[in-house]
Amino acid sequence: MGRLMTVATCSLNQWALDFEGNLARIKDSIHQAKALGATLRVGPELEICGYGCLDHFLESDLYLHCWEMMHNLLTDESCYGILLDIGMPVMHRNNRYNCRIIALDGKILLIRPKLWLANDGNYREMRHFIPWKRSTYYEEYYLPGMIAELHGKGIQKVPIGDAVISTPDTCVGAETCEELFTPNAPHIAMGLNGVEIITNSSGSHHSLRKLDTRISLILEATRKNGGIYLYSNQQGCDGDRLYYDGCAMVIVNGEIVAQGSQFSLNDVEVVTAIVDIEDVRSYRSSISRGHQALEAPVYRRIETPFKLSSDDDIFNPDIIPSRSQPLHIHKPEEEIALGPACWMWDYLRRSGIAGYLIPLSGGIDSCSTATIVFSMCRIVMEALKEGNEQVKQDVQRIAGAYEPEGWLPKTPQELCNRILHTVYLGMASQSSKETRSRAERLANDIGAFHIDTNIDSCFQAQRSLVEDALDFKMNFKVHGGTVAENLALQNIQARIRMVSAYEFAQILPSKRGRRDGGGLLVLGSGNVDECLRGYLTKYDCSSADINPIGGISKVDLKRFIGWAQHEFELPILKEFLDATPTAELEPITTNYVQSDEADMGMTYEELSVFGRLRKEAKLGPYGMFQRLLHDWRDLGYSPSEVAVKVKHFHHHYAINRHKMTTMTPSYHAENYSPDDNRFDLRPFLYPPFFKSWSFKQIDKMVEQLEKRKK
Repeated sequence: MGRLMTVATCSLNQWALDFEGNLARIKDSIHQAKALGATLRVGPELEICGYGCLDHFLESDLYLHCWEMMHNLLTDESCYGILLDIGMPVMHRNNRYNCRIIALDGKILLIRPKLWLANDGNYREMRHFIPWKRSTYYEEYYLPGMIAELHGKGIQKVPIGDAVISTPDTCVGAETCEELFTPNAPHIAMGLNGVEIITNSSGSHHSLRKLDTRISLILEATRKNGGIYLYSNQQGCDGDRLYYDGCAMVIVNGEIVAQGSQFSLNDVEVVTAIVDIEDVRSYRSSISRGHQALEAPVYRRIETPFKLSSDDDIFNPDIIPSRSQPLHIHKPEEEIALGPACWMWDYLRRSGIAGYLIPLSGGIDSCSTATIVFSMCRIVMEALKEGNEQVKQDVQRIAGAYEPEGWLPKTPQELCNRILHTVYLGMASQSSKETRSRAERLANDIGAFHIDTNIDSCFQAQRSLVEDALDFKMNFKVHGGTVAENLALQNIQARIRMVSAYEFAQILPSKRGRRDGGGLLVLGSGNVDECLRGYLTKYDCSSADINPIGGISKVDLKRFIGWAQHEFELPILKEFLDATPTAELEPITTNYVQSDEADMGMTYEELSVFGRLRKEAKLGPYGMFQRLLHDWRDLGYSPSEVAVKVKHFHHHYAINRHKMTTMTPSYHAENYSPDDNRFDLRPFLYPPFFKSWSFKQIDKMVEQLEKRKK
């Protein structure tokens, strides 16, 4: 009997509801897998319709269209000769299930529903599906008529449930995404029951520093129990805030033998490995699993005569099992350069828009946004050099509309000039020469099309409108005005900049002679910490079309800019790092320059700590105070100082929470993101925290600690 077999897993850039496009990419992956000699192919979760369909999963149309695509796939003989593991939703007895369709040569062998659903953070699977929740249980599923016809006369049903596929040479089982993360994961029982190959089909999104956690679980899946594990994942933006970061891989007995890219512009990436099934059997014979195997649940085996191995392969010296290789994980700085950039390219090419516009302030946030767009252009240029035909077509359609037919850029700066537009919207009395110069020189270095202008006349007109109507003169704080006057005058500027940005975005492509007109998408540049604190003006430049850095902390943005300064050969970035963060919304005087951290009453490092304790550690004000009493002891903070900082944060978080209801859709990168729309489901109308029971308890504990110290 043959021992060697070639298995294939893949990352696909699927798009929610793009049924025909998704099917084409699925077929492409199958054809590539077959060309590489694979006899088993596994694809991402819900790959036929796309993972991010959200409430479209409640529509019957979606299930019909999925079966129509499956019919097309099953009747395509170019996809025969390989065992297929395909993801799609299935309606069974009026219940919706997230399923794997195991098929071979035009016929379905098994429908395997997901046992445990993802229902936290960004995921709402329980809203759309129900879990199977019946380990090793199966029943009969009545096939739709068009599918039943393909199975032959009299065959109208196939098994649905938690079963496995038995071939003459091995046994294959499937688990889906979230099941890997559960304590009693299905692969444990399957491995004990003799399943040697386990597939995992995922829709797992990118977050900074998340991949190593995911991979540690994948490695552990076979390290204890032995086996071959095929991990497949979606890759790209399928229509939402999330970027699915691929990294398809094959693991044998806890060792990586093949790993795909985490960030890529390839719509289809197939990863194959040659595995020796005898390695699994040898590994399992040397670990303590025999007695537990006898007590493991018994799975129904769906028999097929199809073999994954060839009897001749063992005698072919040119067919060599894939060897173990080291894991590749990007540094967080690289993740910021790659993840949001790939997400933005998908958004740009799928939105049909002409490019991006950034209100470039001279500060590090808008600088980071512009640098990520430049990173996107670098990635696109690399894909062009590699001969990526889809990227070539997209570049010529988006950036080539200014140029003769067939034009292609020669440098990232040349591409950036067609895609990215920046505008400095200054105030003569408040915008420093330094910020204006930094913005212009950064735009020049990355190749952006830059506009430098002032909004003084708009500001004075809007100011006069209110002052004339009320017969009331408003003044900035430095000129003797009240807090309310100072805020009103700052907010006028901030909101004028948002309106101006959209005006420039609408007209700039026409001014530059773009053949098809079109507009630009306005990019926001508010970071996750400012959103958390509410340190922004509602409906100012934080209101944009999308925000690449809205889920990234200020601390990580600084690290990214420090890294990009050298990696992208942009020495101008050091000036952004050294500059004091300022909104420049108040007049500059000889003894006063507005400072973000002074305005907020806390540092960006402290904001990151507050954010993680609030969201990830799930601590309220009192619990956060107790934790920081210990965590900040070495910093020399007294209990009363910790209390002041915690209460100050929660007070401003509460009074500014309403701003999150209007925030620009942001790339999800940090697990403490305050995104109100999908991720952080908390109220936006809070009782005043300074009167709250939590604050009273903090004060009580501070009093007790200070008495004990005395």
